[in-house]
Amino acid sequence: MLDWSDVDIAVRDAVRAFVDKEIRPHVDALENGDMEPYPVIRRLFATFGIADMARDALTRRLDRLRSGEHAEPSPGGMFGGDANSAGMGFVVVSELCRVCMGVVTGMGVSLGLTVPTIMSRGTLAQQERWLPDLVTYDKVGAWAITEPDSGSDAFGGMKSYVVRDGDDYVLNGQKTFITNGPDADVVVVYAKLDESDPGVEKRDRKVLTFVLDRGMEGFVQSKPFRKMGIHSSRTGELFFHDVRLGRDRLLGETEHSPAGDGRDSARSNFSAERIGVAAMALGVIEECLRLCTDYAKTRTLWGSEIGRFQLIQLKLAQMEVARLNVRNMVFRVIEAAQSGASISLAEASAIKWYCSQAATDVAMEAVQLFGGNGYMTEYRVEQLARDAKSLMIYAGSNEVQITHVARDLLGG
Repeated sequence: MLDWSDVDIAVRDAVRAFVDKEIRPHVDALENGDMEPYPVIRRLFATFGIADMARDALTRRLDRLRSGEHAEPSPGGMFGGDANSAGMGFVVVSELCRVCMGVVTGMGVSLGLTVPTIMSRGTLAQQERWLPDLVTYDKVGAWAITEPDSGSDAFGGMKSYVVRDGDDYVLNGQKTFITNGPDADVVVVYAKLDESDPGVEKRDRKVLTFVLDRGMEGFVQSKPFRKMGIHSSRTGELFFHDVRLGRDRLLGETEHSPAGDGRDSARSNFSAERIGVAAMALGVIEECLRLCTDYAKTRTLWGSEIGRFQLIQLKLAQMEVARLNVRNMVFRVIEAAQSGASISLAEASAIKWYCSQAATDVAMEAVQLFGGNGYMTEYRVEQLARDAKSLMIYAGSNEVQITHVARDLLGG
């Protein structure tokens, strides 16, 4: 794939018009919390029929499962559809990230992590129970694995645990940095099984995956954190105090899933999450380049437009190279989806590492190009810089990505 298809370009232009009308005028309200991000995405879904497309794809999937057929998740990505529509999702994400990355973050976690986990691990009954409202974004999902003392050591340092109590489980613990955590209606939670076997080290105990609903007794969702960037994405903590969970909330309804335990469930989502960073980075880079090019043509210094200065030209040229490289990585992912090929975890880590670093570098250079104006919220590049930095931490810190790439090269 060397360029966007005609359909992708039509979608891009339509989404860009929607963003200019429905999001760009309200960025300040989204950033300071006066406007919630979820209704914005619901309007987007309604405008472009995304909710209907996702609903139809889910209906076809559930019908196949009811008839006893095997059903893989949609190759069209988190919006449903067939493999040929895979590019649409990347277009939508990149266009939204040009203006308000936080809106995308909340949508991505709900549709890109919560939904696929239930879809790939849940029984038919569990999918029928939770997916219809999630795939349309009528309900908001969260995906809870990170804890205060675990960070990148998500499994080994996990302290949230469940104990068996008859046919039920009792959950205790805490999760943090959870996107959509304060508002989520449905939450996928990873917790270790507290077994009595003394031969099993705590780090190695089985990880189980449960689905919780908002308002359950003992389940507390915190107020939103205050953050450096992506302010329109609401992030918080989750607390579990003797939360009783029936087996119907254990994904797969068995501790011995043929697909493995919760570690495998989480790892299967890591690649998709990291790949998504490429589209987010592309949006940031394209917007920075647009703003900087326009500014270089109009800002004068010593009687000349600053775009005539070679150092400014160097900054713009470097931004363009970054844009081309990141765009080509996005195309690589789209091609893989269209052909049914998978992206390895190591390649996904490489893509995430490079694209997040490129977006951050471009955004910081955009602030520098704007000078004092770049440090002011009015000119928007400071928001893009704050948002871009989150990509180097989001979906696993870049230091962890480097480790994944190196281990794959070394065969470890």
